[in-house]
Amino acid sequence: PQVAMLRNAENTGYAGGYRLGLQQIRARYVVLLNQDVEVSPGWLDAPVQMLDQDPLLAAVQPKILDLRKRTHFEYAGAAGGKLDFLGYPFCRGRILTVIEEDRAQYDQEDEIAWASGACMLVRMEAYQKAGGLDPWFFAHMEEIDLCWRMIACGYHIRYHPGSVVYHLGGGSLPYGNRRKTLLNFRNNLSMLIKNLPLIHLLFALPLRALLDAMAAIRTIFASRSFQDAGAIFSAWLQVFQNLPLLLRKRAEQPVKTNKLLWRGSILFAYYLRAVRSYHRL
Repeated sequence: PQVAMLRNAENTGYAGGYRLGLQQIRARYVVLLNQDVEVSPGWLDAPVQMLDQDPLLAAVQPKILDLRKRTHFEYAGAAGGKLDFLGYPFCRGRILTVIEEDRAQYDQEDEIAWASGACMLVRMEAYQKAGGLDPWFFAHMEEIDLCWRMIACGYHIRYHPGSVVYHLGGGSLPYGNRRKTLLNFRNNLSMLIKNLPLIHLLFALPLRALLDAMAAIRTIFASRSFQDAGAIFSAWLQVFQNLPLLLRKRAEQPVKTNKLLWRGSILFAYYLRAVRSYHRL
């Protein structure tokens, strides 16, 4: 009887569902936790202590390992998220699709650009000040957008290696799914339009258009299918169709920042320098 059930009339995805749920909660801290995550004993102790000690700490991510292969990091978060100067996400422990084995190489606290929505502890004050999760994103990269806005509000995000969870990954939308590809590209571009300073945005978007076109062509040759290429094209089309909405969202975010971005290119590092692990960047 003490449990209240909220039933949506439609599927609003990760962002919309969490947003509705969090509107009902009055707490200092909240845990965002996917249904396909297994936690370990005491995993919340250190993150809670970190938030208690630092009022400007907005969120903490634990070490996220693969539920099916526990010796390795998991794609969605690994040992903390980063962004390159064009907005491509990568992780300590995961460069593009290459997943590192956990050999204690990231067993130290670190400042990160984003915490994974699969499992993160969030300060509600920072969440609310940043405007909360954006329902437009539906799923994928909504937590990166949230972290970006919390950082713009003067907070920071950290990773704690002593807190460990195990993520199945791909449970809602499996890897290789066309809708997953569309959402990843669409939401990544939306995030840049909302949050980048204007000069950086005007520089980044033409480069992104070129690189995304190259990615679409590459998927055709790699898979002999137009499915992913079509999803990338559809992502750009949806961004253009909804540009007035995204510009309104940009105007609602008064402070823009690029200080969370790594100044290099993860694509350059991966394809031209053959970098396959974070510590080699």
